[in-house]
Amino acid sequence: MMQPEPQKAPLLVITSQVVRGGISGRGLSFALERIGHDVWFLPTVLLPWHPGQGKGTRITAPSDDFAALAGDLAASPKLAELGGIMTGYLGNAEQAAPVAGLVRAVKKANPDALYLCDPVIGDHHSASGGGLYVPKATAEAIRDELVPLADIVTPNSFELGWLTQRDVETELQNLSAARALGAARVLITSSPALRRNSIANLLAAPRGAVAAEHAVIDNPPHGTGDLIAGLFLSNILAGFDDEEALKRASASVFELVARSVKKGADELLFAEEQQSVVRAMALVTSRRVVESRSRA
Repeated sequence: MMQPEPQKAPLLVITSQVVRGGISGRGLSFALERIGHDVWFLPTVLLPWHPGQGKGTRITAPSDDFAALAGDLAASPKLAELGGIMTGYLGNAEQAAPVAGLVRAVKKANPDALYLCDPVIGDHHSASGGGLYVPKATAEAIRDELVPLADIVTPNSFELGWLTQRDVETELQNLSAARALGAARVLITSSPALRRNSIANLLAAPRGAVAAEHAVIDNPPHGTGDLIAGLFLSNILAGFDDEEALKRASASVFELVARSVKKGADELLFAEEQQSVVRAMALVTSRRVVESRSRA
């Protein structure tokens, strides 16, 4: 007789919401629910679609209202049921303080809950040619108020360099900068790879560093950073070791992107290709990364 799978704990997701497309909270919540998590979702901003697809109306709740909503959640008697929190894009700098308060409240209610901070602030390929795509004050608020609370931080290489003010051209530079952030686990989602025409997800973890590599896919849809962060958090909460958690998350994202691009989609096809999220068949190689003796 088959044993039922362990029940997955609910997760609190705090990030942006779009009407069309699979980025940020919309696609992430679907993916997490598909693999068995109940999701509490607190939107930080409402957009018609990803900004990279054109300008659109942006609706951000007044700061007092957002803070009051976060305060309501922080006082919920059901807070202890949450197994983890994930934060991503913020609508403005003023949201950081109430989000930090909510994270602390979850941690107080359930000390075993893990907090993953995805510092969505910029990249090397933004519309302006690379750099911050949020106001500097918002990026600083994420750096100063949210990153220090995090058990897991998931920057891309640009974000890692900006947060630490370090060079991140090589794999070892990325790893050194990751250690400087201070979180138990730092997952860099665009680290240099050893193989040609490949990209790596590099994890600095308590028991060492590991990289998962796969082939580069040209012109991938947006939303991969949100997805790998959420799947990695889910895998860690499920009890997988760091390397297996990274490989599984990387394989799901790689397979979903590959299938979406093959069908000519400009968005991740979460509904149509949801099996990739549940159980990916793609092969992703992993390797241990030897760190320098000095992490300074």
